[in-house]
Amino acid sequence: MAMLSRKRGFALFSSLSIIIVALAVFSGRVSAENPSDVPPLTDSQCVHCHPQEPATIAAQGGKHKTDVGCQDCHVEHPPVGADAIPACSMCHSGKPHYDLENCSSCHSNAHAPLDLKLEGDITGPCLTCHQQQGDEVKKHPSAHTDVACSECHKAHRQIPDCMECHEKHTEDMEFKTCLSCHPVHMPLAISYSQDTPSHYCGACHEEAAALLEKNTTKHHDLACAYCHRDKHKTIPPCSACHGSPHPYAMMQKFPECGGCHSTAHDLR
Repeated sequence: MAMLSRKRGFALFSSLSIIIVALAVFSGRVSAENPSDVPPLTDSQCVHCHPQEPATIAAQGGKHKTDVGCQDCHVEHPPVGADAIPACSMCHSGKPHYDLENCSSCHSNAHAPLDLKLEGDITGPCLTCHQQQGDEVKKHPSAHTDVACSECHKAHRQIPDCMECHEKHTEDMEFKTCLSCHPVHMPLAISYSQDTPSHYCGACHEEAAALLEKNTTKHHDLACAYCHRDKHKTIPPCSACHGSPHPYAMMQKFPECGGCHSTAHDLR
């Protein structure tokens, strides 16, 4: 008796399976042959089968969240058409960055397009968007010129702390302090404000700082940035502050102030 029940159950299950498969095939044929007979999907329906993608777009979608809907990109869906994944060039064109090949090597998730995956030494592709930074690095040679963009920027838009590679000039320096003098993409084009503490300068210019510390003239009380104004390696003429302190004939005979007064840091 139990054997008979099992056979009947199996037969019923097989019949139902055949009906389901037949309906699916028939539905596919109707969709393929008469698309107008199938009501169009809405973006709100996509989430029923694809819950993760809308959630990712909502959190990290950028313009993909605000400017486009699911079906603006996914214009086909099996069984009606097989091109469910669109080419990036369908929307993105007209700029050097969009001419690059293999978009997915960096933009690994189109639903989070700015969550880039950066692997290896990458510079060229970065500069198709960040041309200004590339020009700065090239026109102002430094050790940074020979470093790949991805060496410092290990993730897109990540700004590294200078101290990850460089030692501090002084213990009280912070990242913002570095940037107040050193533009990161042209670090040797140093400029600064007149309130820059002199001990920042003395960390590199030890001899000049030591001489000035021992000096007993008014120069002892001046900040480095007061004389060496605005731009690194600026050397002002003595006359900028002192005018012509001696008679004209003496100045003609001794045109170099340092011949008598030594250096500004060791003034005599």
